[in-house]
Amino acid sequence: MKIYNIAVIAGDGTGPEVIREGLKVLDAASIGKFKLALTHFPFGGEHYQKTGETLPDSAIQELRKFDAIYLGAIGHPDVKPGILEKGVLLKLRFSLDQYINLRPVKLYPGVDTPLKNKGPEHIDFVVVRENTEGLYCGAGGFLKKGTADEVAIQESINSRKGVERCLRYAFEYTRTRNRQKKLTLCGKTNVLTFAFDLWERTFHEVAKEYPDVKTDYAHVDATCMWMVKNPEWFDVIVTDNMFGDIITDLGAMIQGGMGIAAGGNIHPKGVSMFEPIGGSAPKYTGQNKINPLAAICAGGMMLDILDEKEVAQKIEQAVMKVTKEKLKSLSAGQMGYTTTQVGDLVAEQVV
Repeated sequence: MKIYNIAVIAGDGTGPEVIREGLKVLDAASIGKFKLALTHFPFGGEHYQKTGETLPDSAIQELRKFDAIYLGAIGHPDVKPGILEKGVLLKLRFSLDQYINLRPVKLYPGVDTPLKNKGPEHIDFVVVRENTEGLYCGAGGFLKKGTADEVAIQESINSRKGVERCLRYAFEYTRTRNRQKKLTLCGKTNVLTFAFDLWERTFHEVAKEYPDVKTDYAHVDATCMWMVKNPEWFDVIVTDNMFGDIITDLGAMIQGGMGIAAGGNIHPKGVSMFEPIGGSAPKYTGQNKINPLAAICAGGMMLDILDEKEVAQKIEQAVMKVTKEKLKSLSAGQMGYTTTQVGDLVAEQVV
């Protein structure tokens, strides 16, 4: 029987609670098919407060040996913003070269969307976000910091290699998804005339190798408008790091909220990391009322990328059955069930 070595970083706040339920579902779904060998790591806010350590280089080397990383949440109210995000999350993404952020935006049956007259048949697309370049590289600095003449510069770095490999992944994903087979480049070519000139030229060059995939372009502001007005227009959207960060949060809202939104940080030939995209929600810590479905869906994504697609699909079908037939709401404390009970409901459907 195949064994997958999975690194688990439960993290902060409600992270351990939702990861617990995700592992429960993964364990139930894997019976008789494969095994998950789990190794738990302590990184996060509490670990930083105790040790002053975010993510040591030795841990990066150790994590390279795993088949995947399953992450709960990183974020602690007593740790200054930016320390954990840069020291753990971004360090993981950059060090492991997880150059794709994959975000399905899919409305499940029984889940409310704030969009009028839209249902599951209208909201089902995927955002492919470049994950290791752009404004998140940290290039830039200050001049005369703390004075009236202060200048802050933040530079967006886009390499031909980085852009092209992201676009190629998006074209391949669109082809394999085999839905509308339409790939939309989201950018701002009329203002960001250097970075998105590179993106647009490369997009059209790579498109020649995929004649079966329809191509489209939309400015990022127009993309936001159409995601709200006509989300059914989209199949796969590919974009840079910053714009991807913004439109995927909008996507989470139209699919029902952070409680259902999962994402993957992908290195197609390396170690990928999967997580619920919501934060650590510290105000709900230990109350057993946070929604674990996003973490459960992230676990399903992990299996899909590990090529256990049949089991991944079974987990998604189980989640859809629970949202349709059981839950009153996706909001914490309003589901009609505890965190543990929601995990049990999904696990019962995948056995």
